[in-house]
Amino acid sequence: MALIVVGSMAFDAIETPFGKSNKIVGGAATYIAWSASNFTRPVKQISVVGGDFPQDELDMLAARGVQMEGVQIKKDKKSFFWSGRYHMDMNTRDTLETQLNVLGEFEPVVPESYQGADILMLGNLSPAVQMSVIEQLGKRPKLTVLDTMNFWMETALPDLEKVLKHVDVLLVNDSEARQLSAQYSLVRAAKEIMKMGPKYLVIKKGEHGALLFHADHVFFAPALPLEDVFDPTGAGDTFAGGFAGYLDSTKDFSFEGMKSAIIVGSAIASFCVEKFGTTRLKELKRQEIDERIQQFVELVNFDISLVNK
Repeated sequence: MALIVVGSMAFDAIETPFGKSNKIVGGAATYIAWSASNFTRPVKQISVVGGDFPQDELDMLAARGVQMEGVQIKKDKKSFFWSGRYHMDMNTRDTLETQLNVLGEFEPVVPESYQGADILMLGNLSPAVQMSVIEQLGKRPKLTVLDTMNFWMETALPDLEKVLKHVDVLLVNDSEARQLSAQYSLVRAAKEIMKMGPKYLVIKKGEHGALLFHADHVFFAPALPLEDVFDPTGAGDTFAGGFAGYLDSTKDFSFEGMKSAIIVGSAIASFCVEKFGTTRLKELKRQEIDERIQQFVELVNFDISLVNK
């Protein structure tokens, strides 16, 4: 029983209409681990950082039950760095700078102690790196979840298609679903994508919620209307962490189980955007999470009497 998380641990510098951060800790695997560790432990991390990555950040994650044996520390090199500026709608952003640094030559090594995990959560990374981890696992996990983005569809589509054949759940946003499937209708897009390998497809629509597709079933989870959105950078990764962590705690990989996991992922992602970086995730209490999940349940729950004429 364990969750393997693969992804970047990095630095971000972010500008939004509501403020800007200096260099802060980010990266897909960082957000996923903080989020997932609310629901399941241990989280078995696979990533790479430079000598500039703060030891206290690694220590804080370790204290949360995140195992670091699979995190490579390249002492004489720099960690991945991304800088971006968000537009007023907070859904669109411009990349100002990307420094791959250690991520550019990352060759993941899966420790022996990580073998036998139930869930593999592949954060947004090069498909070649994701495939390397899949191939190093002696036994296929019960559930493999993949997050990817338009950049890989444009630059590494054959590699991505290879990875998709090994995946149970794919997480993408609506524009990425359209790009990958060459279909505008999201229902048609889902059918095309599920032919590529995934049994389940989650299409994230930012402030407009998320869609879950499986065979002929569709479920829609709304997003909680929030008063303050400061930084959406890690929201998708936080969603993925909550989704995968909750599934690891329940072991219910059915359509109904996935529906609950989407609500949990959406709830915890709604906290992430309230402050810059991982700040809000670090201070989260379990009671706050439970209360917010309840808010989501109330948002979607209603009774209706059909009028007979």
